[in-house]
Amino acid sequence: MLNSLRSIVQEVNAAHDLSTVLGIIVERVKTTMKTEVCSVYLRNKEGQLGLMATKGLNPQAVGQVVLDKGQGLVGLVATREEPVNLDQADQHASFHYFPETGEERYSAFLGVPIIHHRKLLGVLVIQQVAGRTFDEGEEAFLVTMSAQLSGVIAHAEATGALADIHSNHAPSEAQFTGIAGASGVAIGRTVVVAPLADLRAVPYRECKDVEVEVAYFSHCLTQVREAVRQLGDEIANRVNKEERQLFDAYVSMLDDASLGGEVIERINQGVKASYAWSEVILEHIKNFQSMSDPYLRERASDVQDLGSRVLATLQQGDRAAAERNYPDDTILVGEELTASMLAEVPQGRLAGIVSMRGSSNSHVAILARSMGIPTVMGAVDLPFTKLDGRHIIVDGYNGNVFSDPSAALLEHYQSIVDEDLRLVRTLESLKDLPCETTDNHPVALWVNTGLATDAMLSLDRGAKGVGLFRTEVPFMLRDRFPSEEEQKAVYREQLRAFHPHPVTMRTLDIGGDKALPYFPIEEENPFLGWRGIRVTLDHPEIFLVQVRAMLKASEGLDNLRILLPMISALPELDVAQTLIGRAYNELVDEGFSIQYPLIGVMVEVPSAVYQAKELAARSDFLSVGSNDLTQYLLAVDRNNTRVADLYRSLHPAVLRALKQVADAAHEMGKSVSICGELAGDPTAALLLMAMGYDVLSMSATNLLKVKSVIRSVSLTEAQALLEQILILPDTQSINRTLESTLAQVGLSRMLKPSSPVSH
Repeated sequence: MLNSLRSIVQEVNAAHDLSTVLGIIVERVKTTMKTEVCSVYLRNKEGQLGLMATKGLNPQAVGQVVLDKGQGLVGLVATREEPVNLDQADQHASFHYFPETGEERYSAFLGVPIIHHRKLLGVLVIQQVAGRTFDEGEEAFLVTMSAQLSGVIAHAEATGALADIHSNHAPSEAQFTGIAGASGVAIGRTVVVAPLADLRAVPYRECKDVEVEVAYFSHCLTQVREAVRQLGDEIANRVNKEERQLFDAYVSMLDDASLGGEVIERINQGVKASYAWSEVILEHIKNFQSMSDPYLRERASDVQDLGSRVLATLQQGDRAAAERNYPDDTILVGEELTASMLAEVPQGRLAGIVSMRGSSNSHVAILARSMGIPTVMGAVDLPFTKLDGRHIIVDGYNGNVFSDPSAALLEHYQSIVDEDLRLVRTLESLKDLPCETTDNHPVALWVNTGLATDAMLSLDRGAKGVGLFRTEVPFMLRDRFPSEEEQKAVYREQLRAFHPHPVTMRTLDIGGDKALPYFPIEEENPFLGWRGIRVTLDHPEIFLVQVRAMLKASEGLDNLRILLPMISALPELDVAQTLIGRAYNELVDEGFSIQYPLIGVMVEVPSAVYQAKELAARSDFLSVGSNDLTQYLLAVDRNNTRVADLYRSLHPAVLRALKQVADAAHEMGKSVSICGELAGDPTAALLLMAMGYDVLSMSATNLLKVKSVIRSVSLTEAQALLEQILILPDTQSINRTLESTLAQVGLSRMLKPSSPVSH
């Protein structure tokens, strides 16, 4: 059955629309499983299940049979959200007879739910005349098919195709889950951007004049055809006959009777040439890849090369013909956005960002936080190429994206936008006031930075230092390792901007989800692999150049602190300190007048938690990286949307570990800070303060919210709350207690807005 499954999946992936997909599924599953009936029921907006495709039942029943919630055996499968396997279906208590289907003669029944991200989309059913129970292999095959079908249906739901099949041509609201990249809510219109010649990222756009578009396409095709023919002529004497024939094949594929004809047919249906071309080429690539003959299978790469050539020509003409239109409420959407793509949006028009790839640590996410632009990263299931110009909501608090939102959802999120604006205006008055509790306990609020633009906003919000300067950002902006002098210039700018306040510079932290294009690290499990201090200690030439640049940049300012990432054992700290001492002595010998900086350890792996006392004894301060620490303690990849709901910074284990680190640092007489996203959570800030954290370092956009909460309570009250929290068994209980506490002191508005229930 594995070969059959692979074949069906390839056919489904090559299909144009949902109706075709459903037709393929019911036809091929019925044949593969040797049953008399295969049917698909899909849930509509009212929660009912309608028969949308069948092979074996009366075809006239498609679109006519609609089951209310829980009705019939199909409704039972939907309610239980698990397979129902019966040998005598008509004798089951839930059996409901629909005369228009003609199903009365079928006894055996197997139904499996179609679920995507915990949301029921429909039910896949097979039936047979002879009464029997389908075996485990057959049940497993149908479950696998439903899993394949779920992604296609979710895609169709977002693009409006599902509404079409339910005879309602208005696109329906759809929700997609990603990773919160920058907090806030944005409501606007999508502008889809993609790199040139990327066949899989061409946005769907309609053409206004079919005749003009066909003429333009034919012109581009002729250009490429001539270019390929000329290339073939130029190398005719340098290749053998078989290779020369490849260019002849390219030219013949571009004939109007071949690929060109298929594309023109789709343009006539009202779509832009670039999108029509990408669709046709991708289908041909899949067809070649599915062929059993190895030679023909290899031809898929030839088709892709040819497709990219033509697409580049089409897109260059498109760009020359018209400037991209950015509305005032632009939501920039793309597979992998870059800083230059953000820079192309006119000032004041960028309302939100959605990226299919990337994490909360991606350069774009860091830039978005510094700009205060609500952002969702890693929205892998969002069918972004079909959403250009559509109305969309970006929930940067919870990592959700909503396409074609309903009036009720718009009202809900508009109220959050309005409240955020009111809150910002209210908090502005706090920026020059001290950050201390009502019983005069001071808490230092510092910021996390990585870009030159961060400094101005941070100082404007009243930041008293930098708890984390991400030095990898300057490395990411280049196509090679920056020189010692180039690094010195960047570091000097940060140190001078915040002087006399301290600036904590983390040594190069690459690996995991942070890669340099010129220093690739390919690993099966990168978060447990070669990253952070492990990389730079293996390459002391990189480490020493960076440390020398930091020390030289600090001359005359003396506000540098150095932070070592991903320390998991004492010998790593010892070697790093030895190298820093060597760099310092070299510079002193060279005549530089510099102070020896404070050196700290990042606590972000479990081993560092249990050796916090020893690490504190051998360093000047500890700094917890709560993002990584949470991920490692809970064994949850924080950049994986499939387990995003399991990543809980307020998990009891995380809070107890944080308390243990703070106690260990203070026992050794050392200061302790925290620089993850948790530090910028106003509710968590109360607990961290009560644990004894001396410094909370966060994104500048959260600083005034945290200050407002700290100035509203006493240290005694926070410590009493912490005692209550630390004995609670789960995150839900902790969240309820924190919400109740903030409500009692009139700070409910500081809570992160909850995401509405999916519907």
